[in-house]
Amino acid sequence: MEDLFDAITRLKKERNAVILAHVYQPEEIQEIADFCGDSFALSQQAAQTDADVIVFCGVRFMAETANILSPEKITLLPAIDAGCRMFDDTLEARVKAFLSDHPEYKVVSYVNTPASVKALSEICCTSSNAVKVIESLPAEQPILFVPDQNLATFTAEKTHHTILPWRGACPTHHALSVEKVEAAKKEHPAAKVLMHPECRPEVRALADYVGSTMGIIHYAEQSPEDEFIIATECGVLTQLEWRCPHKKFYMAGGNLLCPNMKKTTLELVKRSLETLEPRIVVPEEIRVKARTALERMLEVK
Repeated sequence: MEDLFDAITRLKKERNAVILAHVYQPEEIQEIADFCGDSFALSQQAAQTDADVIVFCGVRFMAETANILSPEKITLLPAIDAGCRMFDDTLEARVKAFLSDHPEYKVVSYVNTPASVKALSEICCTSSNAVKVIESLPAEQPILFVPDQNLATFTAEKTHHTILPWRGACPTHHALSVEKVEAAKKEHPAAKVLMHPECRPEVRALADYVGSTMGIIHYAEQSPEDEFIIATECGVLTQLEWRCPHKKFYMAGGNLLCPNMKKTTLELVKRSLETLEPRIVVPEEIRVKARTALERMLEVK
C-alpha cells in the first residue's frame, strides 16, 4: 500500500506542484516541502518556479500572498481553516474607518495581514525589512502600522518616524513573559537568546539577537556559540536542529505554539493534490492593489 509520503511525491509530480512550508509547520510537513522558510520569501520562490500548482502549508494570508504574486497558478491551502490570530475579520473595516477619520496617515502593513488590508496599504513590510521600509517613507509622513503592535514598537525604536501601532499582537509571541525568559537564562546561562520582534518590548530587552524566523536560523548557523534559547514559535526547532545538529536549543517558554500552524497534516496535503482544493483566489481588484504594496516593498534596498 502506498504510504502518504510516496503518494504526495507522486501527486506532486502529476500536478506539477510545488509544496511550500513555513518553518512553524509540523516536522513531517517541512520534510515533504520543496521549500521551507518565511512566508513572503516562500511566495517569491513559488513565483520563480514553473509549477502549475502551489500548495501552501501555512495560514491563509500566506496563501493569499502566493496568489497575489502568481495569479496564473492554482494556489491551495490544505488547512483551509488556518487563520492568523494576530487579527480578525473586522480588520479591513476598522482600518478603513481609521483612514476615513485620519486621511493624513499612510498604512504600512506587515505581510501578516489579509490581502484586503494589503490593498489599503501604501507599502508592506516583513519582520526583517520593516525598518528599511519605514525609512523609505518621508520623515514627516505619519504612519499607521498594522496589525502587530510589537513589531511596530520594535521598528519605531530604530527610526525617527511617527508610527502609530495598531492594537494587535501575535498571541503566541505576546504571551512570552520576562519571567519565563529570565528563568530560561538562569537554567542555561551560557546560551544566547534569539528572539522574534513580535515579542513585547520588555521581553525583547533580554535578547541577544532580535530578528525574523530565518534571521534566527541564520544567526544560529553562523554563530560560534553552541547553545541558544529560542523565543519564537516552536516549529522553528525543526530547521535549527536539521541545520545545526551539534548545537543545543532550548525554548524560552513552554507554550510557544501556534495552533493554526499545526493544522496542516499529510492527509490534508494529499487530499489537496488529489482534488486541487481548497483554492485561494484573491479578487482581482484587491489583488492588483495588494501587489502594488508588495512591489513597493521589493523596491526598497
